[in-house]
Amino acid sequence: MDRNIGFKERRYIEELRILTRSVAVDCLIDDRFDRVIYVIKPGDMGLAIGKKGENIRKMQKVLGRRIEMVEYAEDEETFIANIFRPVEVAGVSIDEESGKMNVVVCRKTDLGIAIGKGGSTIEKARMLVKRFFSDEIGDVVLTPAAAAEGEEEEA
Repeated sequence: MDRNIGFKERRYIEELRILTRSVAVDCLIDDRFDRVIYVIKPGDMGLAIGKKGENIRKMQKVLGRRIEMVEYAEDEETFIANIFRPVEVAGVSIDEESGKMNVVVCRKTDLGIAIGKGGSTIEKARMLVKRFFSDEIGDVVLTPAAAAEGEEEEA
């Protein structure tokens, strides 16, 4: 596990605890997308978000960056599904050539959401999975059934 929490990350975690009374397991500062990603202790997600997202808005004002939250899970597949929420993740498949894990989504409409604007969501997944499980995320792919449906519609 490649998890070194620096001074700034510790400060951000403490800020979250003070403002929301929720516990963060980890914190990532992503300068590329100008955001702070919190990994929240299982069960504390509702507390961290607050009513109608008020805690997230509060944190964004204090830190001056976009805030994203992911609920931690011991199981790697559950953790990956939490990263991509609200997209329905069917599972994870291993690419034989590269050895990377591909995230399998159920619907074609979820592909864009799973990748995110400018690749922000897939990049978040890559950073978090590498940090917590030392694995690498490859691409976001459709389930074979959804891919076949898409081909039928085009024909």
